[in-house]
Amino acid sequence: MKNELYSGRPSDETGRLPKELRVYDFLDSLGIPFDAVDTEPAETMEVCAEIDKILAPAVICKNLFLCNRQKTDFYLLMIKNDKKFKTKEISGQLGVARLSFAESEYMETFLDIEPGAVSVLGLMNDTENRVRLIVDEDVLDAEWFGCHPCVNTTSLRMKVSDVFEIFLPAVRHDYTTVHLEGEEW
Repeated sequence: MKNELYSGRPSDETGRLPKELRVYDFLDSLGIPFDAVDTEPAETMEVCAEIDKILAPAVICKNLFLCNRQKTDFYLLMIKNDKKFKTKEISGQLGVARLSFAESEYMETFLDIEPGAVSVLGLMNDTENRVRLIVDEDVLDAEWFGCHPCVNTTSLRMKVSDVFEIFLPAVRHDYTTVHLEGEEW
C-alpha cells in the first residue's frame, strides 16, 4: 500500500523494475536491514515532504550527479536536503577547476539510474569506479539515512553506518567528506 512504511523488500514484487529488485537482492546479501515506503514518483516538493515525514528521523539527501568541464571525472554529491551549496565550495575542496551537472546519459551508463532517482545505491552498478562519492559531513552525523533504490517510486530508510561501513566497501567505493556552508549558489 502506498505511503505506508514496511520492513524489508516488498511482499509483492509485481511491476517492479529489475534494477530495484537488484538493490533488494544486494542489500539482503549484505544483511543490511531497511524500511521502505512506496509513493507516487518523487517529482514534486509535496511528495518529497510526505516521504520525509514517513521516513523520519532519517536524513534525506539531495543527490547531485556532477562532472568536470572535460566530462572525464564524475561525482555523486550527497548533501542534506535542507542545505544549499556553492559549486565553488565543492570545487575548491576537491581541487577541481569547475564542476557542473553531468548529462543524464552518463548517470544511466555508470549508475543505471534516471534523473529523479539518483542515489548512493546506484554505486553498486558502477563496477569500473567511474563515479567518486562526495559526502557533506553533516550527512555522516545522522543515525538514519533515506534514499531511493534506483527508482523514484520507493524510498528506503537505512542506518548511516550500514551504508558507509558495509555497503560502500562491498561495492568497492570510498568517499570524500566535504564541509558545505549551505549558502545559495
